[in-house]
Amino acid sequence: MRIAIGSDHAGYRLKTHLRQWLEERDCEVRDLGPAALDPADDYPDFAHAVARSVQTGECDLGIVICSTGVGSCMAANKLRGVRAALCHEGFSARRSREHNNANVLCLGADIVGQSLAEEIVAAWLQASFTGEARHRRRLEKIVQLETASED
Repeated sequence: MRIAIGSDHAGYRLKTHLRQWLEERDCEVRDLGPAALDPADDYPDFAHAVARSVQTGECDLGIVICSTGVGSCMAANKLRGVRAALCHEGFSARRSREHNNANVLCLGADIVGQSLAEEIVAAWLQASFTGEARHRRRLEKIVQLETASED
C-alpha cells in the first residue's frame, strides 16, 4: 500500500512520527513535506500535494496533518475524487473507510497525541469499503455534487 503523508508546521512532528511508524509496519510512505519545520508554511499546499497524489493514483491513500485537521480537510476535499475525512478517534476513522470510502485521513496534531494518532491510523488502514448498495448510492451523489459544482 502506497501512502502519501504531509503536514504543515503544526503537524510536522506528528507527521514525522507517523511516517516512521508506518514504515515500521511495511507501508510504502511518500512524504510530501515539509522536509523541515517551517513556521511560515501553509497547510493548503501540503493538503493539495497529498490529495493530488491520491487523485492521480500515485498513492493509494493519504494522510494530512495540521493543527486541528479542519483546514487540511477542507483543502483536500477540493479535488475531485478525494474523500478526505477528519477523524479524532478510531470509530469515525473506521467508518469513514467502511461507509464513505475515505481515501485521505486528516488529523489534528493539537487534538490527538502520538499514541491516539497511531490508533486512528491503524483503525483507518485496517478498514475497507463495504460496498453496500446504500453506501455506493450515497457516494454517487457526492460525485454528482462534484460535477454540478463545476458547471
